[in-house]
Amino acid sequence: MSVLVFAENWEGKFKKSTFEAVSYAHAIAKQLSTGTVALAIGPVNEEDLKNLGKYGADKVISVRQEQLNNFDAQGFSSVIIQAAQKEAATVVVISYTYTGKNISGRVAAGMKAGLVAGTTALPSAISPFTVRKKCFSGKALTDVVVSSETKVLALTPNSFSVVSMEGSAIVESFDPKFKEGAFRTRVKEVKKNSDKVVLTEAELVVSAGRGMKGPENWGMIEDLANQLGAGLACSKPVADMDWRPHHEHVGQTGITIGPNLYVAIGISGAIQHLAGVSSSKVIVVINSDPEAPFFKAADYGVVGDAFEVVPRLIAAVKNFKAGHS
Repeated sequence: MSVLVFAENWEGKFKKSTFEAVSYAHAIAKQLSTGTVALAIGPVNEEDLKNLGKYGADKVISVRQEQLNNFDAQGFSSVIIQAAQKEAATVVVISYTYTGKNISGRVAAGMKAGLVAGTTALPSAISPFTVRKKCFSGKALTDVVVSSETKVLALTPNSFSVVSMEGSAIVESFDPKFKEGAFRTRVKEVKKNSDKVVLTEAELVVSAGRGMKGPENWGMIEDLANQLGAGLACSKPVADMDWRPHHEHVGQTGITIGPNLYVAIGISGAIQHLAGVSSSKVIVVINSDPEAPFFKAADYGVVGDAFEVVPRLIAAVKNFKAGHS
C-alpha cells in the first residue's frame, strides 16, 4: 500500500505546486501509516528527482519514454494508472493545474476510483475517508466522503503549505506499456507565455477591469505589478474588448488563481470573477463605487479613483523598497 503523487514538471523543472502536492501526499501517507511515491514523467535530472525527498517522497519513479516528452492526456493518464497499480497505491494525488484538470478524471475513471476535484485540506477522517473541497464556484466548502477502495485527490494549488524536511528519495526507472493507438494527439507547435510571472504560480497578483477606461491607461497597472513582483491579470470584459490578452483573464471562464495577495482595481466583482479568485488569501479592492459587490469579499478596501490611488500606492511601494534596500 502507498500514496502516489504525480510530480508535474515544466520543461524538466518542478514548481511550487508540485512541492505542495508532494508535501500533501506525504501528510496523507502519515495518516495511513504508509509510504509516499512520486511519479515524474519527462526529462528531469536525477538530482531534482532525489530532492523530492526533501518534501516527503520516499521513492521517485522516473518515466523517460520519448513519446511522453510532450503532454498527452491519454498517455500521461495511462502512466499514472500503471504506476499506481505497480505501487499498490490506495490514494493518488494530482495537483489541480491545467494538466491536473485534464487527467484527474481520466485517472479516476481508469482506476474506478472516487475523485475529489479541487480539494483544499487533508482528510479529516480516514474511515470513512472524508476530505474537504470547494463548491458553488468557490463560495462554499463541502466535506466529501469517498467510499471507493482507491481515491484520486486533485489538490488546489496554493491551498496546502510546502513542508521541507531532511531526506533524499530513492529514484528508479519505470517503462510503462501502451496499447496500439494510445497516443492520438500530435503536438505541432508550442507557444510560450513570455510574461515575467506566470499567473497560476504567482503569489502576488495585480488585476484591473473596466474602471481603467481604456488600454492606454494600463501603464500604471503594469508599473504596480512590476514594483510588487506580481502577476498581471484582468477581468473578462477587459479581455473581450481586447484591452488585454485573454491569457490574463481570471474568473470562472478564465484562469483560476489562489495567490497570497490579490489586488483588484476598477473591477466590480461579479460572481463569475469571484469564482476564479476566491482562493486568494488576502483580497484588496480599489474602486470608486462604494457599493461595488467586490467590497463584500475584500479583506481590505479603498473607495477612491484608481487614477489617484494607484500612483500613490506605487510611490509608497517605491519608498518602502528604497528604505529596505
